[in-house]
Amino acid sequence: MNIENAQVQMRKGILEFCILHIISRGEVYASDMLDELTSARIMVVEGTLYPLLTRLKNAGLLDYKWVESTSGPPRKYYILTDLGRHSLDSLDETWQELAESVNAIVTKTGQHRKPPNGSIPVVALTDPTTPPANA
Repeated sequence: MNIENAQVQMRKGILEFCILHIISRGEVYASDMLDELTSARIMVVEGTLYPLLTRLKNAGLLDYKWVESTSGPPRKYYILTDLGRHSLDSLDETWQELAESVNAIVTKTGQHRKPPNGSIPVVALTDPTTPPANA
């Protein structure tokens, strides 16, 4: 398995969900979305974001409006449609179920995993209440 590819696919799988959440807070400019996604360590580039926004608009989940800017050309601000809000509500439910399911599995697995970097855990072989022999 290619770990890097799996990580990219996991991030892509939640990207639309995160974008809908960002837009659900109010009108948002695409570069502000990029900044928030990047600061959340969900790395996205413009070449990924703009086609995704177009796809979401074509699906009726979001819309946009142009706002004049004092420092350059007009800016396109994205907003959720009613369908987008209903879709986000459904995705929220799915996310909660999925997160609980994955956490249940990961928590059980975490009890039996080796420490990172292949290091071996240190296990005390003596009774911790007994003082060391050289004390």
